[in-house]
Amino acid sequence: MKPLLSTLGYAKGIWPYYLGVTIASVLVALTGIAVPFILSSATDLMVRVVQGGEANVSGALWLAGALLFLDVANTIIRNWGGYLGDVMAAKLKAQLSTRYFEHLLELPQSYYDGELTGTIINRLNRAINEVTNFLNIFANNFFQMLITTVMTLIIVCFYSIELALLILILYPLFLWLTAITSKKWQRMQTAKNKEVDIASGRFAEVVTQMKVVKSYVQEKLEHRHFRVRYHKTIDLTRKQSRYWHNMDVARGMVLSVIFFAIFAYIFVQTVERHFTIGDMVLLITLVNALRMPIFSMSFVVDSFQKAITGSKDYVSAMELHPEITDRSGARNITITNGAVEYKNVSFAYSKKHPVLSDISFKLLPGEKVALVGESGEGKTTLSNLLMRLYEPQSGVITVDGVDIGHVTQRSLRENIATVFQEPALFSGTIRENIAYAHPRASHEAIVEAAKVANAHEFISKLENGYDTEIGERGMKLSGGQKQRIAIARATLKDAPLLILDEATSSLDSRAEKLVQEALDRLMKGRTTLIIAHRLSTIAHVDKIVTIKNGHVDEQGSPAELSKTNGIYAQLLKLQTGTTETAKKKLRSYDIAS
Repeated sequence: MKPLLSTLGYAKGIWPYYLGVTIASVLVALTGIAVPFILSSATDLMVRVVQGGEANVSGALWLAGALLFLDVANTIIRNWGGYLGDVMAAKLKAQLSTRYFEHLLELPQSYYDGELTGTIINRLNRAINEVTNFLNIFANNFFQMLITTVMTLIIVCFYSIELALLILILYPLFLWLTAITSKKWQRMQTAKNKEVDIASGRFAEVVTQMKVVKSYVQEKLEHRHFRVRYHKTIDLTRKQSRYWHNMDVARGMVLSVIFFAIFAYIFVQTVERHFTIGDMVLLITLVNALRMPIFSMSFVVDSFQKAITGSKDYVSAMELHPEITDRSGARNITITNGAVEYKNVSFAYSKKHPVLSDISFKLLPGEKVALVGESGEGKTTLSNLLMRLYEPQSGVITVDGVDIGHVTQRSLRENIATVFQEPALFSGTIRENIAYAHPRASHEAIVEAAKVANAHEFISKLENGYDTEIGERGMKLSGGQKQRIAIARATLKDAPLLILDEATSSLDSRAEKLVQEALDRLMKGRTTLIIAHRLSTIAHVDKIVTIKNGHVDEQGSPAELSKTNGIYAQLLKLQTGTTETAKKKLRSYDIAS
């Protein structure tokens, strides 16, 4: 129950709609309860006529008109409640989705490192669907059932206390039989949700990596993985459904026996002339009206359990607290010089996997510093720490002498531009992707940034120019074009600090030349941290910092380090080697000669 209530706590402003649905449900129940009284009166009227009484035609017409009125009222009220329920569901979906997305944007990068995209999306959809279904079913069934039951018991009490007690027994007995079913059912539902999440996560992953799937001809493998997951959900559903419906048969049998006792009692009392024919019709109609609400309780309970299990993952994600938060009193930083210093920085993704240990080096204002080390040595981690996507376990990083842990994350990142090795573009137009750095930037500013990035020429040749749709992740552009768009975006940001996960290593020679020219313009006048992938780039930086076994091995200018026997000097020797061993060693450093 708690996960469901917690989920509903994230929704605001739906209660007036829910109240409206509830009122409509109650009114539908009341119009339904009024029908047996009219049928009872009509029955007594007909009995009197059959027994030789006066034929009261106007009375019969009034009773028929009352039935018509109740029927029309029931139809209007039911549809009014349905409309309110639809709006409530839309508002609930919008609010849960926006709150979930808002929270996801606040979560640290480490959360996304361990989650599949499809799983994140699936748990949202499941929570929304199950909670919305339950609210609608609960509002439309529970209150109808409650009003119908209470009113029926009150009415029946006037005729027979014994009969009222028989009816009253139905509810606690049904709820008890349902409660003993719930715990096992929820365990099965949780297991089923897990399989669906894994399948959905893989589905989303495959869709984004379809080119890899097709190039390695693994369509059948992926389909088999997907099919196996859903076959497991079928097996779980068989067990779950068999268990639930077996218990439902047991519940139905017990209720049928009680209804038999109720009807037998009414018939016997009528035969013994304690009830009139009209009384019998009234009581049978009222009791019969209870059958559907009672049996529909199983659907309410079923929906309730799904809502609880669907809410658990949603709430668990919403209750995650960002590991990186702005400290109380954190101020905005304005970078004037762009001096960066790592002071005794240590970091580990987990206690068993330390990455960096006691790292210390400086980037002077306007200096270009290249990080060199084997793959997995923590070069990218150092750049992520500067952006505060992660926090170091010990040590500090300062910008212009200010500990970045004491400033707001937003102001820090506003002063850092990034160009990644894999250009991260969004679906939409070229204009939107460049302007992502400044959404309100003028067309002139966007064009100027594109010219700096050597992108304006190819953009101008496209049919729609800057308004060209580039597809998901920029799939309609070549690698070099995507990189130049990413560089244009970083140029437009015009930040004093630049993180450059060198973007030329996988490009052809012409594209590399254009991208490198754009990068040279972008780096001018900016303090730049480079994760180097080419020896040609490393040779033109101001300082090289080599990382080995999580420590700084050497630091100095390319000229200085070329004379030592360190990592950089070894790489220089390897680039002239033609053996497979030399090439393999270069690849271990993510270096292209």
